[in-house]
Amino acid sequence: MPEGHTIHRLARDCAERFAGRDLAVSSPQGKFADGAALLDGSVLTGTDAHGKHLFLGFGPLGWVHIHLGLYGTFRFGASPREAGTGAGHPRGAGSQDASPEDALPDGEPARVPPPPVGQVRLRLATRPGKTPDAPPETLYWADLRGPTRCELLTEPEKEAVSERLGPDPLRAASDPDAAWARISRSRTSVAALLMDQKVVAGVGNVYRAEVLFRHGIDPYRAGRDLDRSEWEALWVDLVALMHEGVRNNRIDTVRDEHTPEAMGRPPRVDDHGGEVYVYRRAQQPCHLCGSEVRTAELAGRNLFWCPSCQQS
Repeated sequence: MPEGHTIHRLARDCAERFAGRDLAVSSPQGKFADGAALLDGSVLTGTDAHGKHLFLGFGPLGWVHIHLGLYGTFRFGASPREAGTGAGHPRGAGSQDASPEDALPDGEPARVPPPPVGQVRLRLATRPGKTPDAPPETLYWADLRGPTRCELLTEPEKEAVSERLGPDPLRAASDPDAAWARISRSRTSVAALLMDQKVVAGVGNVYRAEVLFRHGIDPYRAGRDLDRSEWEALWVDLVALMHEGVRNNRIDTVRDEHTPEAMGRPPRVDDHGGEVYVYRRAQQPCHLCGSEVRTAELAGRNLFWCPSCQQS
């Protein structure tokens, strides 16, 4: 499942391509047909993200609420051609796709997007020039496939979604004390608490494993056994790591002194990309101490940690 940085990056990418422009909105698959018909021809007025929830604003018409879930993908295309970008399963955060075929037979830029491929729940597309001799402009489109949620919400309904979520390290107004109030009273493991979206919104399996390693914290330690200073350090680190994830469109968590170049080790080879300490490195030696990285299932998700480095 894409982590919070991916959703914030999608919000930014949608704003850059579509904000302030009349959009053709459709649901080729048909499951969002009523909402698409209402929004077709309207202007995208803003985007927002909270945790793993993406919101596309259309003024008084409301907000499209999208949750990619485990299998959702959001892919962009453009004409004239630009490198297509996307996010979601299966290739993970920061994946890059070549944009669909976007030129006419004579090589001129296309004035309409290519036909949708697969089960496209929602398509957004900028409208082409008004006349055939209009100067060429970039035509953008985006296709949403396989989301857990794609629905049109009112402003109060959008606020209700956010109220059910914990503070998001990528939202400037988020209050880490709200998370601490729950963590400090809980007997649940800190690893499980970090994945609870009602406690902290946007943290997924990668950031959970990596931030606990970076601070040497035993993932099975109860939340109430954490010191406030430890929680504050975790939060500050999550803010920095996740903002870097938005900028780079991938997750990198190793410090400068632990990069492949600094340590003389081979770079990580993984579909998820990025350099990490323990995530998906089970039975491999820890980069810092050489102990075998362990894995176990916790609350239905795979947990990764180093038993030697994470004893606090």
